[in-house]
Amino acid sequence: MSSGNALSAVTALFIVAMVWVRTRMHYPRRAPERRSLTPAGAWYFAALVVVIAVGWLAAPQLARALTSSLPIAPAFARAVWFLAAYYSFIPLHLALRARGVPVFRVLRAARSPE
Repeated sequence: MSSGNALSAVTALFIVAMVWVRTRMHYPRRAPERRSLTPAGAWYFAALVVVIAVGWLAAPQLARALTSSLPIAPAFARAVWFLAAYYSFIPLHLALRARGVPVFRVLRAARSPE
């Protein structure tokens, strides 16, 4: 694996982790509770992975087509695509929450018998 591809892979994982953390921060957490992914949340993150995968394949060719006179490194084109994906999933999450579709659900932990 070339260093550009390795850097792109690390960037993709970082973006997925940042979307996960940013989304989880919107759901309260108190001591005896835990959060789990809803079915809509599974689709949300599956869509993110698909967008990242499409960007992995399409971003270098798209950058080459848009800037034919200027050479763009594939790793840079992918990083721009990944950042665009991150920023596009912010309003998507807000739209889901506005419609009452949570990505995470808060589960109450069972109390231990005392």
